[in-house]
Amino acid sequence: MDVKAFIQEMDRLAPPDIAEDFDAGKIGLIVEGAPEFDTICCALDATPAVVNEAIRLKVGMLVVHHTPLWSPVTSLTGPTASLMREILSARMNVWVMHTNFDHAEEGVNDALAELLSLTDTIPLTLGLVGTCTITPAEISRRLGCPLRIWGDPGSFRRLAVIAGSGFDPEFLREAKEKGADTVLSAELKHSVMRSAPLPCIEATHYALEAPAMRRLAARRGWHYIEDEPRLKTVL
Repeated sequence: MDVKAFIQEMDRLAPPDIAEDFDAGKIGLIVEGAPEFDTICCALDATPAVVNEAIRLKVGMLVVHHTPLWSPVTSLTGPTASLMREILSARMNVWVMHTNFDHAEEGVNDALAELLSLTDTIPLTLGLVGTCTITPAEISRRLGCPLRIWGDPGSFRRLAVIAGSGFDPEFLREAKEKGADTVLSAELKHSVMRSAPLPCIEATHYALEAPAMRRLAARRGWHYIEDEPRLKTVL
């Protein structure tokens, strides 16, 4: 496949102009490799394990949700240098769709709603609210991760889902205004939890966003490279 044709296809799927401002310069083709390729793989993060597996599979385009280059690069040293050396040596392209894929139709939060069987959904600034008929235990099973529940959600019905780090006070207030009685997201801070207007169900960042990348790979015939963070819960 030609890189230019791939870019046009991805820009239709997740237009760059719907990304958050902080993603400027961090989405799209962030590493340029060979101009033509045959194999495309997908992952949540461009970790060393993912990159090594992509090289083994002779991947020409690696599509990820999170860029491996978060900050402006003024020097290439340490782990970043090692990662870029492997990618560039393999002439591998790296394509990033972050908040543009969060906001896109059929994107990250839509995939999460599908996985959790949410119905009657309405959009949030970042996320959505839908009717939930499954229990927290079933949510945990479907996500494949443990949950921490803050507050008492009781028999909640309208669940707000915000994939990634969505426990922002502004997002929580919006979720309540839109009729949510519980919020599911990741990376909840103590100070936010203490003032949250709704009960909060905390999953892992990976568990909330990986479903969209798996679904994208399945729909397009790509290979998804799993690299779930190691997590152990001690009671």
